[in-house]
Amino acid sequence: MTRKALFAGLVFDEADHPAETAYVGAEPCYVINDAGFRRHLPSEPIDRQVLNQIASLVRGNEDALSAQTAKMMGSDDPFSRAIIEKQLKNLDQQFDSLFEAGFPEEMRAYLGMTGFKVLIDYNGHVVSVVQPGSGEE
Repeated sequence: MTRKALFAGLVFDEADHPAETAYVGAEPCYVINDAGFRRHLPSEPIDRQVLNQIASLVRGNEDALSAQTAKMMGSDDPFSRAIIEKQLKNLDQQFDSLFEAGFPEEMRAYLGMTGFKVLIDYNGHVVSVVQPGSGEE
């Protein structure tokens, strides 16, 4: 089970109102205001939709991304690129550990400053993921 809402502070309803986060028991939820009724939507299905959209952008581009990442890290050797590429190819396996640990607060703040935003409907479906600079929504 998810312990943290991964995209807390970055999720908005379709009217562009920020979603709060709260817990129902031990389950984190995004809370959106539906004409005065506070809908508590479990965060894990929403977060997985977002992560799957991000992963779909990575799939097929692992080689180029690993080369650029290794270069940015100053470790542009074949072994570093191979390790990074393997991690990129196994993103789905890393999602579960990400749900346990969550994103660091600094990462969420950075995403917010870049304009990253998740829009959801009242049923918890992701309407769009705004990723400035990606060229796609």
